[in-house]
Amino acid sequence: MNVSEAIAQILKKENIDWISCFPNNPLIEDLSKIGIRPIMFRHERGAMMAADGYSRTSDREKIGIFSMQSQAGAENSMGGVSQAYADNIPVLILPGAPPLNQISVRPNFNATSNYKGIVKSAECITQPGQVIDVMRRAFHNIRNGRPGPVVVEIPADISASEINIDIDDYKSPVKGYHAPSITDIKLAVSNLLKAKNPLIIAGQGVLFSRSSDQLKTLAELTNIPVYTTMPGKSAINEDHPLALGAGVQTTTLQARTWLDNADVILALGTSMTITPYGQSIDQNSKFIIHNSDNYEDINKDFFADVILAGDTKLTIELLIEEIKSKTGENGREDIDGNINKIADLKKQWLTEWASHLNSDEVPINPYRVINEINNSIDLENSIVTHDAGAPRDQIVPFFKATVPHSYIGWGKTTHLGFSIPLMIGAKKANPDKFCLNLMGDGAFGMSGLDIETAVRSKLAITTIILNNGGMATYPGGFPNAREKFGVSFMKGNYAKIAEGMGAIGIEVKEVHGISEAIKKAQIENSKGNTVLIDIHTGYDDKRSKW
Repeated sequence: MNVSEAIAQILKKENIDWISCFPNNPLIEDLSKIGIRPIMFRHERGAMMAADGYSRTSDREKIGIFSMQSQAGAENSMGGVSQAYADNIPVLILPGAPPLNQISVRPNFNATSNYKGIVKSAECITQPGQVIDVMRRAFHNIRNGRPGPVVVEIPADISASEINIDIDDYKSPVKGYHAPSITDIKLAVSNLLKAKNPLIIAGQGVLFSRSSDQLKTLAELTNIPVYTTMPGKSAINEDHPLALGAGVQTTTLQARTWLDNADVILALGTSMTITPYGQSIDQNSKFIIHNSDNYEDINKDFFADVILAGDTKLTIELLIEEIKSKTGENGREDIDGNINKIADLKKQWLTEWASHLNSDEVPINPYRVINEINNSIDLENSIVTHDAGAPRDQIVPFFKATVPHSYIGWGKTTHLGFSIPLMIGAKKANPDKFCLNLMGDGAFGMSGLDIETAVRSKLAITTIILNNGGMATYPGGFPNAREKFGVSFMKGNYAKIAEGMGAIGIEVKEVHGISEAIKKAQIENSKGNTVLIDIHTGYDDKRSKW
């Protein structure tokens, strides 16, 4: 057995049943020999992003694995790696490397040193006998502490080195759990219950800890409204009367109202990162109770008046227990009328947007497309995501997420084209779900060839392209360059391109065709056919922001 074969056996012991890859690595063949499926993508970046999508919808219960060749392969992967790092997504990355005696010689690329700013941990196997220890440390880091990408670099000569080990000496690391102190729980509850206008902010940690049910119970016991971050979108059913919706640069009127007026914020499973892709919070008027299982996030961008460091599910359960001891089993009544206030604000907001959401104009309004998605899919059995730019800002407030991971919010760094490979990974993790990504024509240019990957791998997804012939994120940008040189204009028949890759292409030019196309896509996906819907849209510069 050589080192590459040993790593393959360890992955099998970890119940890994597939990896994403491109274009070459000894692991690809070694894994295939023991029944682990390699799925080849059209670019390293896409392969990394698919592994991310698999992990992102699996709550650390299943882990995406990505392997690529040394040098250019490791270099090309950096955009996808940085996306996972920014969004705290656990992925195991297994790059090849030059022989050990050349790994630090210019211009050879050394992933262990060059990835340091965009991964949680990186280790190079420098001796064949290290393989069990290095892989154990890698899986421990994948499962514990702050989620993030973990790298094990394998030099070519080490990979081929014969070793004499008992693979059963490898023991799979388990996830450890910790919870806040009871003293801090009591302090948090005391401040929550005496607050005049409290707010819960739910982040991705609620999803990863599988605590949506506990979040709902907590909100109902206290009648505190719930706002979700973009990565936390779907942590609570957005039909719930206490749900305010999610936010990126845009959000709902009811969410912005509570963010402005809240005096006490309970932040659960969120880093509370200040980002251009989130809503602003004025700390001066807020008392912040911050829960995260990552100490690095607490007091990072906001002062935490109360620290609840620990697993989010355990934290919410402790909060519920303490609240019931103060209010009784049924909690407190909605004496402030929060439910009615939220309903009134939601009605006002949607009334303002009705002409956009129901527009019959041609070219088609992108908000009408989003409304048709809401009305045409089985929300409880679908997974939807955006791509970077205008589609993200348009869909996040208006798409209705009803169950955990029915929407994937992403983007503290925003890589165009992420949504196609992301959705392929999500489909691999959730084969019974209808998986749809909404993207612009600019984003399609970054990852469109992976439509062929979805076809070839029989992971049927649906891609909707808002084909407006330009970059809608920058409608007023560079007017001189646009007029003189055509900068930001682009064109294509993306339905025909999809057909050339073996997918079903549908072109939609009239409003009445949107729902019909989406319903057809659901039928075709259920048969194993990937679908691309090319919708001819216009620009709508209005955004739901204040």
